[in-house]
Amino acid sequence: PTVEDGLKPVQRRILHALWEKDDGRLSKVAGVVGDTMHYHPHGDASIYEAIVNLVNMRYLVEGQGNYGNIFTGHEAAAPRYIECRLTEMARREIFDEKITAFTPSYDGRNKEPIILPAKVPILLMMGVKGIAAGLSTEIFPHNFNELVEAQIAIIQKKPFKVFPDFITGGIVDVSEYADGTGRIRVRSTIEPRDRNKLAITSLPWGQTTESLISSIEDAIAKKKVQVREITDLTAEKVEIELTLGVGAMQDKVTQALYAFTNCEVSLSSRPVVLYRNRPCEMTVSQILEANTELLLDIVRRQLEVRAGELDNLFHDKTLEQIFIEERIYKRIEEQETYEAVQQAVLDGLAPFRPRFRRDITLDDIEKLLQIRIRRISRYDIEKNRREIEGILAEEAEVADNLKHLRAYTVRYLEDLLKRYGRKFPRISQISEAPFGAIEVRALTASELSIKIDRVNGYVGTDVRGGEELFKCSSLDKLVFVWKDGRYKMTPPQDKIFV
Repeated sequence: PTVEDGLKPVQRRILHALWEKDDGRLSKVAGVVGDTMHYHPHGDASIYEAIVNLVNMRYLVEGQGNYGNIFTGHEAAAPRYIECRLTEMARREIFDEKITAFTPSYDGRNKEPIILPAKVPILLMMGVKGIAAGLSTEIFPHNFNELVEAQIAIIQKKPFKVFPDFITGGIVDVSEYADGTGRIRVRSTIEPRDRNKLAITSLPWGQTTESLISSIEDAIAKKKVQVREITDLTAEKVEIELTLGVGAMQDKVTQALYAFTNCEVSLSSRPVVLYRNRPCEMTVSQILEANTELLLDIVRRQLEVRAGELDNLFHDKTLEQIFIEERIYKRIEEQETYEAVQQAVLDGLAPFRPRFRRDITLDDIEKLLQIRIRRISRYDIEKNRREIEGILAEEAEVADNLKHLRAYTVRYLEDLLKRYGRKFPRISQISEAPFGAIEVRALTASELSIKIDRVNGYVGTDVRGGEELFKCSSLDKLVFVWKDGRYKMTPPQDKIFV
């Protein structure tokens, strides 16, 4: 992914294709895939998958139809059955053709943006996972509100911290996050239900209900977890109900689920990115600081473009005002050639040169000569003067914003929070303290029953009809000592001759 706009090439091309055809209505994903293929040379499958991921991340593309289920792992419907379009955030915050540089597409038939002028920190909002030639990257998604608040802190030169936030929820231990270059531990939320039931209501990042249940079943088979029934009630929210075995205690089973199943996972982060067209490894803070500097530059360029537009608008309005109010158009009635007409208008405007900010060009004269008689006859002097006053007022505002660029950008970021903040509350819970070490040996202390067959000389967990010696853990070691001093140490086995 590129730090500047936070996108991989396929994502950038999808968004550009959607922007080109955007009319506010939904489009068939199959059609969007076809449009994107004019820019992306790697086939339709990768484009379709990227669209589904963008829709499921919620920020830039919204969809209609079956886009799969991020909780259960069910796949999306075929592209001919589902639709998508840009979100309001995407339309407002990541496109501006006036300051976007374009390059020819792979076949030279079209032009595509080199970088989109994104004013939101897309890379850290959505996160990314991928590989390239000899490189791999893993960046976790973060909370939109916290990222924007951190950008405000960066501009105001205040300290800040941001931590991952996953759409699958979970409880996150960030004690070893190391600003995005370390690792985190993520746990499912497990709630007690009744006396002998537990409910899993969130998933660790990267897990589905199917993979989580599979790991629980494996732990049950190995007698690590005392659960006798699993019921998956997941729909719009995660809910896996576990019925405990006879005599099992809820707190101990919860600890065993964290210890022996995917209810707890450890995830490593490695932010390898393209920055200024070169691959490098950056921390989360460095990425966000780079995004903030780029935001300031984008805002400055947009203000400068607007200042130029207002300058041209003032010039055009002033030209039109003088041309009509001073009846300069009357001078062209007696002219016999087009060149004479142009010269007559130039001569008529010459005395008013001090009212213009720049010299009058032949292009300006062409605009004046294209004004229709009906517009001249219905010309409203007061309305035109009010419009000029409005231009001057906006010019003063733009100039002030350029002068106080950082304060203006902070106001822009605060407006982002008001506009979109409610849509993206934090989903994952940050653990107040690091997860404590789970005493696995204590949890499995009575996991196995060691028996002895004194007649045939066998010891183990699968000695039929034998006398029970003691219970132990699969993590324990058994030590056998002979009268001659020989000894043998071994993990608990099904059957061993001694």
